Amino acid sequence: MAADNNALFCIALVLFSGLLGHSAFVGKSHSGGKEDLVLQYVVNNSLREHPVLTKLKLRTLDDRWSGMMVASEEAQLMANLIRLINGTKAIEIGMYTGYNALSMALAMADNGRVVACEIHQAYVDIARPFFQEAGVDHKIEVRLQEAVKTLDELLQAGEAGTFDFVFIDADKINYDMYYEKSLELIRTKGIIAIDNVLWSGRVLNPAEDDASSKALDALNKKLHKDERIDLSMLTMADGLTIAIKR
Repeated sequence: MAADNNALFCIALVLFSGLLGHSAFVGKSHSGGKEDLVLQYVVNNSLREHPVLTKLKLRTLDDRWSGMMVASEEAQLMANLIRLINGTKAIEIGMYTGYNALSMALAMADNGRVVACEIHQAYVDIARPFFQEAGVDHKIEVRLQEAVKTLDELLQAGEAGTFDFVFIDADKINYDMYYEKSLELIRTKGIIAIDNVLWSGRVLNPAEDDASSKALDALNKKLHKDERIDLSMLTMADGLTIAIKR
């Protein structure tokens, strides 16, 4: 009976923690998770942010959609993965104001290349001066058009199997298509990082009219069974899946 009581207590504690807003993921350090003391401890004791990245982050925080920006701690992880695999070719599907594109370019050798997909000129205009200030503008190739068109162009140009790293962070409805094309473009042992896979928890029980949550949930389940990759789903920020092509 004591064991049963202990089990019930643990379940109640978990439920109570959920009511308080605690969960396995705590948001991004610049937005939803900025009040989380553990996350701030992580940032204070691990983040090594290039000065131009800091300046770009502060500029982006003035934008009404700044919550879309990749968390600094998340970008640093991906930059370190690029360093780990000696990556020199990357694709970013959904550049926004360029924080992560800049972070990836800084992690690469001088001959590195980041193909950044964006559809809003205003965000490109914000990003460019920071790319130039950091001295990596020559590494970042912005494609101002629908991402699928850029991916198809890269495939048609014979670049299948040549990229080291892809980051997917655009419209959720098309995530599966972006993933499949990225899998063609990435080399063996290359990495595809997929953002927002937890979607603030909405993937747990997507509403019937919530197409984005349903698309993310379907992709998460697909990746779990996909024998073409090895993967880890991380509870960092709003959820980050790391898929390594076999």
